[in-house]
Amino acid sequence: MTREPGPSVRLRLTLSYAGVVVLVGGVLLAALWVSLRFFLVRNGLIITTTYSFPDGVLLSFAPMAAVVLAVLLVLGLAGGWILAGRMLAPLTRITDATRLATAGSLSHRIRLPGRRDEFRDLADAFDTMLARLEAHVAGRQRFAANASHELRTPLAITQTLLEVARRDRDHDELLDRLHAVNARAIDLTEALLLLSRADQRSFAHEPVDLSLLGEEATETLLPLAEKHGVELRTVGDIAPTSGSPALLRQLTTNLVHNAIVHNLPEGGTVRIETGVDPGSVVLTVENTGAPLPPQVVATLTEPFQRGAERLRTDHAGVGLGLAIVQSITDAHDGTLTLTPLATGGLRVRVRLPAR
Repeated sequence: MTREPGPSVRLRLTLSYAGVVVLVGGVLLAALWVSLRFFLVRNGLIITTTYSFPDGVLLSFAPMAAVVLAVLLVLGLAGGWILAGRMLAPLTRITDATRLATAGSLSHRIRLPGRRDEFRDLADAFDTMLARLEAHVAGRQRFAANASHELRTPLAITQTLLEVARRDRDHDELLDRLHAVNARAIDLTEALLLLSRADQRSFAHEPVDLSLLGEEATETLLPLAEKHGVELRTVGDIAPTSGSPALLRQLTTNLVHNAIVHNLPEGGTVRIETGVDPGSVVLTVENTGAPLPPQVVATLTEPFQRGAERLRTDHAGVGLGLAIVQSITDAHDGTLTLTPLATGGLRVRVRLPAR
């Protein structure tokens, strides 16, 4: 937005300071003149008097008062200019940081020293905003690079298989491979669309019970759990919240699915628990498995981050399961917490506002 230049805040504050100083000085001088002209103090009492000072005394008071007011004006302007400059120095640093951010430099931070005040609260809030923006932009850049790689891989495989099919008359095995590659590409595309939908928050809020979604996900994924030799346990209370039933169902299904396929080879367990805390509802999915380093857990919610220690060749997925969970949680103003267990496995806790 283009604006016409106007007086600076520093100049306006300086004029305000000087005006207040001159006004107060004028009031004091007027009070002194009135006191000398009409009142007299005797024995600590103020009494009216008809006594008049010589005309020369009163006449000499006027130019002296003018000189005093002029000195007050100069001192008020100079002092106001210096004080305004010192007071507005933090605002100048904030403005410079804003211009750097506008130019694309999100790594700059203000970091105002000193005790807390309004300017430092503003600077700290701005630094926090810059940090979140920088992380968001970096995440989107990684996402674009990883998405390009993930989408290019099935297309390259498909192209190779089609070239082989031209030279090979036995197409049954090739068709099976093409079907698997095509299914993976479709799953990846649908996951990307779901992730985009969650990020845009383009959904209507409806009453949802997380405990019912947990039971539904358990019933749906029971065959998969039996195939992997994993026992599903569902406990908890009614957990009413508000949001998109489809997205929250996908969130619950992704969590249970991940807990099943990233588990022990045999004898694993998955525990799905729902509960209610003051002002929020909680969905917890906990599984057994190999121990997870904290640095690996910290990256699991990023797109296309699967974790080498948890990867299973038969259900590798597209690497968007927990990224979708994080996005859906954020779209519902909730929090997602991933905690590695000392005995192995992972505890994932989703906390959403209660209805």
